[in-house]
Amino acid sequence: APLVEVAPIRRRHDAVEWLVERASLRATLRARLGEVYDLERLAGRVTLGVASPRDLAALRGSLERLPEIGHALAGVDAASPEALAPPELLNLGSDLATDVAQWIAEALVDDPPIQWREPGTPANMIRRGFHAELDELTAISEGGKGQILAIEERERERSGIASLKVRYNRVFGYYIEITRSNLARVPADYERRQTLANAERYVTPELRAYEEKVLGADERRAALEAELFEALRARVAREARRIQALAERVATIDALAALAEVAHSSGWVRPEVDDRGVIELHDARHPVVEKLVPAFVPNDVRLDPDSASLLVITGPNMAGKSTAMRQVALCVLLAQAGSFVPARRARVGVVDRIFTRVGASDNLARGDSTFMVEMRETAAILRYATRRSLVILDEIGRGTSTWDGVSIAWAVAEHIHDRVGAKTMFATHYHELTALARSRPRVRNFQVAVRETPGPRRQDGGAEGPESGGVVFLHRLVEGGADRSYGIEVARLAGLPRAVIERARTVLASLEQSDLRSSTRDAASPQLALFEAKAPPPALSPVEKEVIDRVAAADPDDLSPRQAHELLVALRALLRG
Repeated sequence: APLVEVAPIRRRHDAVEWLVERASLRATLRARLGEVYDLERLAGRVTLGVASPRDLAALRGSLERLPEIGHALAGVDAASPEALAPPELLNLGSDLATDVAQWIAEALVDDPPIQWREPGTPANMIRRGFHAELDELTAISEGGKGQILAIEERERERSGIASLKVRYNRVFGYYIEITRSNLARVPADYERRQTLANAERYVTPELRAYEEKVLGADERRAALEAELFEALRARVAREARRIQALAERVATIDALAALAEVAHSSGWVRPEVDDRGVIELHDARHPVVEKLVPAFVPNDVRLDPDSASLLVITGPNMAGKSTAMRQVALCVLLAQAGSFVPARRARVGVVDRIFTRVGASDNLARGDSTFMVEMRETAAILRYATRRSLVILDEIGRGTSTWDGVSIAWAVAEHIHDRVGAKTMFATHYHELTALARSRPRVRNFQVAVRETPGPRRQDGGAEGPESGGVVFLHRLVEGGADRSYGIEVARLAGLPRAVIERARTVLASLEQSDLRSSTRDAASPQLALFEAKAPPPALSPVEKEVIDRVAAADPDDLSPRQAHELLVALRALLRG
């Protein structure tokens, strides 16, 4: 949801520029913000009653960092009252919810456990000294377990059984386990509880008494811990509105600092934003692709609703048509979000929407083919786009037959130019569309430059020609329309077998010759040949006319098989002369 009004966009640019110029402050802010968790998400979990002890600990740690951020901002503001940045974007305000952080710090331990919902088992999540009764139960629970170890030592001495062990499980509680080889030395006051294959399990009155004391303390301690945590979580939940408002301010600072950081590190510039509708980018780059390629080639683009509203872009596959269009859309999107843009200079007339028809995918669940999905998206663009919109169209009409595709692409381009008026970049392999520039005043043709390399030399010294050489994609937008797509060269680069490539070149040459003969016959046509009526068929020879007349005069129902055979023989003889 980028902004669509000039004034708030410029205010964001002011804030980003202010942070770009203050590298030390920006580094401090980003370091402190890196220690802040997602406050909005944490507040939401607290409100829903699903926050864990670790969530509250994360909330506490985040709130504890905010005074440092506020102090850094307040100090710079006081030293630089002339700063252009709007104070509301770079000010946390006076309410930093430090009291909420203090509540959590007083109640919870610094590092709460992950597992805390096990019934009857203390989670050790409440800090010592927070609640007197809980501290008492903790002392009983932990001290009681130590006493059980003392019982184990005394029973070993009394019975003389060195392997005697006091164990615990949830079914039988605490018990004394003695192996069968030592059963003769079992004291008389031992009560058998369970028989195993290699041992017997016993209890004593003393062990039973301590078990009740320790286990009772554990259960009461676990219940009290849960009760105290629930009360703390409910108390924090009552302050959720404060935390949400604080989260929004922190998120604004975080976003502005991030935009300033990427603008500084990537060499982005502040765009000029206005309402005049012109988009003019000098040496524009794709913000993602430039990070992935060693030497990205920037491009200049100008879209003017009064003089150059529709750019028809032709050129080979892999030459960069889609990248050039997408980087324009991304620059506009970044600019209206308040960011600097990847370009040497940029001027952006605010658009109301960015429409794209790129990629290709079907929708099997709805029974829609790739072409149907493409047409649905194109229909939505033609229905909702306005003169203030930016439209990116990539290969409209490619999912059907050539002539159908050309017809649809031509009609869509005309409709956008004549009725919608949106600023549009239209990439296509239908080179026929370049003829639109001759009949529509705001259509401009551009192509992605390609340099052809000659093929190898023949043994007699002659050149094989460019068709056996290769192409170098220059990735540079230049004026004019392309007349070739170099699809075979791309197929060669993709690894198609050499025999297939050579056969494709032969077929292409044959088709081009056929198309040349056809275009020579229709040379007087001022528009696309495909929209003209077909030429009349040539006149029939006397023999052909006689054969047709005799066939037309014959009545199949009156002919016997013999007569039909004789007629066929006679017609065959006529055609053979």
